[in-house]
Amino acid sequence: MKILVSGVCGFAGTSITQGLLERNPGIEIIGLDNFSRAGSHLNIEPLRQQGVKLIHADLRLPSDLESIPAVDWIIDAAANPSVLAGVDGATSSRQLIEHNLYGTVNLLEFAKRHRAGFILLSTSRVYSVRALSEIPVMANGDAFELEENAELPQGASAHGIAENFSTAPPLSLYGSSKLASEYLALEYGETFGFPVWINRCGVLAGAGQFGRADQGIFSYWINAYLRRAPLKYIGFDGAGHQTRDCLHPLDLLPLLQKQFAAEAQKPRIVNFGGGIENGMSLAQLSKWCAARFGEYAVESDPAPRPFDVPWLVMDSRLARETWRWQPIILLEAILDEIARHAEANPRWLEISAAL
Repeated sequence: MKILVSGVCGFAGTSITQGLLERNPGIEIIGLDNFSRAGSHLNIEPLRQQGVKLIHADLRLPSDLESIPAVDWIIDAAANPSVLAGVDGATSSRQLIEHNLYGTVNLLEFAKRHRAGFILLSTSRVYSVRALSEIPVMANGDAFELEENAELPQGASAHGIAENFSTAPPLSLYGSSKLASEYLALEYGETFGFPVWINRCGVLAGAGQFGRADQGIFSYWINAYLRRAPLKYIGFDGAGHQTRDCLHPLDLLPLLQKQFAAEAQKPRIVNFGGGIENGMSLAQLSKWCAARFGEYAVESDPAPRPFDVPWLVMDSRLARETWRWQPIILLEAILDEIARHAEANPRWLEISAAL
């Protein structure tokens, strides 16, 4: 089997590529990356040593895909994953759309040409910011949780946010670009006769992640806390109660192997997240860091930030029902893995959080 992985030198792309090769030594992987992300160059040599054919390519340019040979499957892991991208004054809204949407379109044209299967790594941020913000939550200890006996919108439950939750704007430019990519991928697959799977992932986290304050928050927070870099609880009264769940990308490997050989009747769009068991607030994460690295004061800024939400935990029950999938790597193991990597790489924050 020959697989094309876009964004191969990013955290998700590298983790999935290395994991697939370790599980399936006979497969061949072609990896594409434009190396625009700080720190991505560090993954070049390890991937090459595993036999990955690395190609410097800008997915915005169809000509960069012209010389790539036919493959059986495409895993689209390339994206600017920040909800502040294009609106933070430091990045271009046009470039965000070009990378996240037009790049996917060019990959879909490649899939059409070669009849390759297509797997899109999408995101929990395709769900409506307004609808998420209106979910009734309360602070319990150091974290938000759903209010008891509150009336919840469709798709929200004690299990988290399900696939039928609202995707009405506003989402963020990032979320909208991924939602548009989902629809186009499904249309291409249906129209031109190749399999398409949309995997909506929660917050991916693990050792070697390129963390910043607006993305890769678990890695960023642990590295910053260890180095005594400035940290701040933003919005929601500045208490750090906002809560997310996390997922290790290696937990996607059994799923991907099933999707390569799956029947077409399965649902095309499915959530894959850590769930309540792998959920944690920033305040709880700080307590975990304090127990590991010693106490360190986190600043507080109650002013809200665009597109932040108080509680977003993925409901992956459909994944369990249809794919017999559930996350195996638990929260404590993920945090410990990140911390050990941070301790062994004292310049990681400087390398990976650079703009």
